[in-house]
Formats: sequence, structure tokens, C-alpha cells
Amino acid sequence: MQVGLIGTGHAARLRADALQGEPRAELIVVAGHDLERTQVFSQPYGAIACDSWHALIARSDVDLVVIATINRDHGAIAQAALKAGKHVVVEYPLALDIAEAETAIAIAKVKQKLLHVEHIELLGGVHQALKASLAQIGDPFFARYVTLKPERPAPQRWSYSLKDFGFPLVGALSRLHRLIDLFGEVASVTCQTQFFPPSSTFCDDATRSAFVTHPSSLVTSYYSTCLCTAHLRFKSGLLAEVTYGKGEALWQAKRTFEVQGKTGALIFEGEQGTLIRAEGSEAIAIGSRRGLFAKDTAMVLDHLTIGTPLYITPEASLDTLKVANAAKQSAATGNTVEIDFF
Repeated sequence: MQVGLIGTGHAARLRADALQGEPRAELIVVAGHDLERTQVFSQPYGAIACDSWHALIARSDVDLVVIATINRDHGAIAQAALKAGKHVVVEYPLALDIAEAETAIAIAKVKQKLLHVEHIELLGGVHQALKASLAQIGDPFFARYVTLKPERPAPQRWSYSLKDFGFPLVGALSRLHRLIDLFGEVASVTCQTQFFPPSSTFCDDATRSAFVTHPSSLVTSYYSTCLCTAHLRFKSGLLAEVTYGKGEALWQAKRTFEVQGKTGALIFEGEQGTLIRAEGSEAIAIGSRRGLFAKDTAMVLDHLTIGTPLYITPEASLDTLKVANAAKQSAATGNTVEIDFF
């Protein structure tokens, strides 16, 4: 299986390393925004460097396209690759726009090509341990998932741009997807967001003032901090709170996942898990976070070579994308958004 990789960032590096360890695949070409950087990236893998994803997709020797570039471009690249008759693996989200994601899924079906949206959070040790332990706490009725990442100073890069990264819970889709994988269909969502403007080094006072008033209208601007909190009501009756934030106005990193059930609770802090019940508390064994891209890559190749089912469908990722966009709508209007597409 000859592979073309689009992207030269952290996720692309992990995917390239995974491919290098796979005897069933060969990374033959890499595309990036900067040719010199792409050449440096490609050299250790013996891959050809090109400065355009269009040129990569046009190559007749590429069987599988892996998309690991900025979120803004995912949907367009996936559609073009599928139309060219390539199998496609794309890091979440499939697209920032729902219609664009739906079109990609439709093209994959017509072309009878694989479209796999990577969601390695489902393969991680914490998620697997949480899922395996749910039965021990009775009927769950509340969940809270918090991830905060201080970065000081905030980097002036695409992941701090509404245009390129997307609405926070769209770009960070896994925060919602883990909950939906665990608890099923969402009935409604309410969401609030805060954005802090970039420093005066990058914009004038008028732009900073406009950003504070209408951050979503300045889609080309960087922000220095975002904080997003969504409240979900699931059709099962479970209530959940998701908080995602990053940037220089945050002061302590946090990664917690809490589930309260009628006969116990599950508390995960980083890579440490605890089961709490009336008879006492006990530690939960958690598998390693290492090697998840390699595991995802191996599963894709298993699917393509021997037909083994994958751990997620693109339709499941699309459903979560719709919830994330409902959260975006709620943040913009201040209203609770009812979900009727499951």
C-alpha cells in the first residue's frame, strides 16, 4: 500500500513513524505548505517532498492519502482524494462544515473507497478503562470532562485561529466524541465560550476591542486564550459538562474525567483512575497512551487487506460534528439547541 501524507506537524510525524514500522505500507510522498520544511520532514522516511496536496493526490502511484494538516482543509482534501480514487485517512474533524463532511462520506460510498476519521481517543488507556468500569457504578447520571492547557505565550499558529482550527469543540472534537461513545445520543446542548484577543504585538487596540465584542467575526485573527464549556443532556437522562480551554490566561493544566453513578463513581485524573463505592475506593489499571497512531494505522491496513471492521465509522464522527456545531450555535445565540439528527 503506497501512502501519501499531507502535513508536516506533530500528528503527521507520528503517522509517518507508524507507517515506517508497517511492512504492508510505504510512505512515498509528503506534501506541506513550505517545500523546504517538507523536504526536511520527508528525508528520514525516504519520501518525496512536494509543496501541494493537489500534486500529491494527482499521483497515480498513491493508494492511500493520510490527511494530517490544518483542520480548515480536511474536508476539501478528503473530497478531492476520494474523487481521485484514493483511500483516505483523516485526523478529526472530517471537516469544519457539516455539508462538506456529508459530501465526503457520500463520495466514499460512490467510489467504494475507505474514508476513516481517526479518533484515537477511543483507543486510549483511560477511555478503555473507563468504559470497562462503567458497569461497576450502576446507572450513570452525570459526567464531567475537563481539559485545560496553559501555553504562555500563546503560539501564533493555526490551532489558535477560529478560521483554521474551527470552533473549539469542533477542532477538539474528541472531547465530545468520548462522551457520545460512552453514553449514546444527545438530546440538547447549551454552550458558552470566552476568547481573549492576541497581545498588542499582533494587533492594534481597535482590533483587540472588536475581538472581545465579536470574536467569531474576526475569523482571520489569532486568539491568545479560549475557554469553552458545554452542557449536554443525553436521551438517557444523563447530564454532562465538557470544558475545553487553552492559552496564556490559563494557569494550571488539568485533564479530568468524572462519572457519577447510582452505586459509585469513576474519577480519572490524568493517567490515574479511581473507582469509588460504598465499600471503599480502589485504583483502576490504565493502559499506556503510547503507540495509538501505530495501532490506528495497523487497524486501517487490516481493514484494507483482510476486511477487519474498524473501531469507528465516519457517520459516527459526523454525528459528533453535528453536536459540536449545535454547541457553536448555542454559544452564538445564548439558546439551548435541541438535537434531532440521531
